[in-house]
Amino acid sequence: MSALGKRSTSLSLISIYEISKILTASLNLEGTLRAVLNLLSSYMEMRRGVVAILDEDDALNVVAAAGLTPSEVSRGVANLPEEVAARILSGQMPYVIENVAEEPLLADYVRVPDLLEDETISFIAVPIKTYGKPFGALAIARVWTDANAVNFGEDVRFLTMVANLIAQTVKLHQKRTPSAELARAAGTLPGAAPLAPGGKTLALDNVIGVSRAMQQVFAQVHLVAPTRSTVVLRGESGTGKEVIARALHNLSPRSAGPFIKVNCSALPDTLLESELFGHEKGAFTGATQDRKGRFELADGGTLFLDEIGDVSPAFQAKLLRVLQEREFERVGGTKTLKVDVRVICATNRNLEEAVAKGEFRADLYYRINVVPVFIPALRERPDDIPLLAEHFLNAFNRENDRNLRFAADALKVVSGCNFPGNVRELENCIYRVATLTRGDLIQDLHLPCQTSFCHCATLLPQVAYGPATAEDPRRNLAGVGPAADWQEVDDLGDLEALPQRERLLRVMEKAGWVQAKAARLLGITPRQVGYALRKYNIEIKRL
Repeated sequence: MSALGKRSTSLSLISIYEISKILTASLNLEGTLRAVLNLLSSYMEMRRGVVAILDEDDALNVVAAAGLTPSEVSRGVANLPEEVAARILSGQMPYVIENVAEEPLLADYVRVPDLLEDETISFIAVPIKTYGKPFGALAIARVWTDANAVNFGEDVRFLTMVANLIAQTVKLHQKRTPSAELARAAGTLPGAAPLAPGGKTLALDNVIGVSRAMQQVFAQVHLVAPTRSTVVLRGESGTGKEVIARALHNLSPRSAGPFIKVNCSALPDTLLESELFGHEKGAFTGATQDRKGRFELADGGTLFLDEIGDVSPAFQAKLLRVLQEREFERVGGTKTLKVDVRVICATNRNLEEAVAKGEFRADLYYRINVVPVFIPALRERPDDIPLLAEHFLNAFNRENDRNLRFAADALKVVSGCNFPGNVRELENCIYRVATLTRGDLIQDLHLPCQTSFCHCATLLPQVAYGPATAEDPRRNLAGVGPAADWQEVDDLGDLEALPQRERLLRVMEKAGWVQAKAARLLGITPRQVGYALRKYNIEIKRL
């Protein structure tokens, strides 16, 4: 593949990844679809686009539009011409016009202002469907020139993938909120629906989360759980993907069935195949009897495949067939077995990047990425940290017959930490502090981050996405400064050898007494820097 082709594939995967995040981030269907169109406008040089869905009367209504004003949409300017809509829905095939000026059906419909002499307007529409007949259409108008030619085949394939994601999202909304409720959730009726009916806070068993980020996750779980769709849970290590997977199972019609989990990264291919598919007696040395695999054990229930991003390319092909057909043979056997299993996958890897590098099969990616649910990192949901800390402390008290409690200042410090290891790291931190605390009150000075014994902040750039580079400045995430800032830290000498107050003074001097820059240098938040300045009674200099 040429460098240009690889770049195009990479951009497509990145765009699909961003679109899948958008589609699962909100229950406002109209706003979600409009955000998808806005992303397409930047990726495909799209000047205008519409998503139209059939209503109960089989009329094709525009649910979202881009490149048009609200008044134009209300006047029907965005409505697809009837004959064009009929061709898309009845033919169930993409509809492509390279130059709309040569097509009478579209010449009046697609009018782009300020068009240059060397620019040509094209029209591409793909059906929106899951199984059976299409129930909608995704249509765009894009501009291109001879110097910037368009590969319509690639565009159609890309838009078809987007339409498939949209189809899954619309179907999920329809199952959750039929007819008028769907319209209200989509924002087409007054009073758009909140995350939960009546504005109530959603909840999941054994999951703590009152922050908006987690409430959105809970809403997605309640929406997806009753369906048979494959779910892939995305998020950093330690965010609680297995707990969310179990909640999906408990809320599904399969809750009475088994919930079977497999850590795909913990076993080599040979053992993983036997673990998932089972084996016949005599299939290999030590196989003294028939053994059912996890797929058989999960029949009628849910199979949770954790760390699926770490499966080797050789085994991915075997896994693909099972996920597609729900049938397999045991190791050493010839009889084909069929199972009724709902599959939930989880990974902390960037699957899109792995596909672009050839490390993960694209067909398996599209098979499992039906409904992605993104679990936020703990630093993205600070409102939940005090609740989680109290929960873990109560668990420690029950297990060890203690009566520990947090001082207000200690809970404030914990709430400001980054926790690159997420919930798992927070749990370990609370247990460590509780174990080493004398008396019944945990104060801020008992916390490792206040006594220079916590080095987790230095892991944040590597654990999350890696340090920023000149080629990829987007890696500068989670309050971590760019590479130049880390060089400045090196210039400060051995900070670890200094007392904490002296270290803070040294960094503040280097940062020109700018708290935000000092926070980047230290790998902590500006709020933590402000708290430390007050704690050590350091007066901020005005330069």
